[in-house]
Amino acid sequence: MRTVREVMTTEVFSVAQETDYRNVAGTLLERQVSALPVTDGDGRVVGVVSEEDLLHKEEFAGGDYRPPLRARLRTRMGPGGSAADKAQARTAGGLMTSPAVTVSPDAGTVTAARLMERHGVKRLPVVDGEGHLVGIVGRRDLLSVFIREDDEIAEEARAGITEALTPVRVQEPAVTVEDGVVRVSGTVEHRSEAQALIRRLKAIEGVVSVDSELRWRVDDVVPEYVRWRSVTP
Repeated sequence: MRTVREVMTTEVFSVAQETDYRNVAGTLLERQVSALPVTDGDGRVVGVVSEEDLLHKEEFAGGDYRPPLRARLRTRMGPGGSAADKAQARTAGGLMTSPAVTVSPDAGTVTAARLMERHGVKRLPVVDGEGHLVGIVGRRDLLSVFIREDDEIAEEARAGITEALTPVRVQEPAVTVEDGVVRVSGTVEHRSEAQALIRRLKAIEGVVSVDSELRWRVDDVVPEYVRWRSVTP
């Protein structure tokens, strides 16, 4: 499985906690990024400051302007400091969202993608075991795992099937791959084996989807409604 280390960008731009508002904004514009890691005096990542964090000054600029509902909700429940507090902040330490959502360079790309989805972020600082910044990984970096050759995916899929189906049978399920779509057909002993194989194939990096024509000799999967009926008085 491909790791974050293999796809991350090692040329990382960050700001210190004491960096002032204007310099944070200037760095975001100059580097053409939407967010920057914020580090402490020892180079450890303590937060992330984004364009959205800086724009709170506009939302709460005063006058007759009334912040939209989303902004008003953030004043009560925003993580890492309320939107109203950030609107008054003058440095990266006050503007940032903390703690930062980070990932290890040895984590799988699937793990990184799930972290991004769970926390609603587009980029993750990559940190070593002591929290020092070593890279950055973004959604675009993770998309690179889907540019694997079909032959490479098929080879990994066949190896996975051989490993999963023990003992080795006379004829293993057949696998073909086209444009990242895996098609698997054949017969296995148990329905649970077929389900496990499909899950395993879906987990292979670069697989877009799995079309299964697997059959089984024994249905060892008890339907959910049967289990429910068995415990109902």
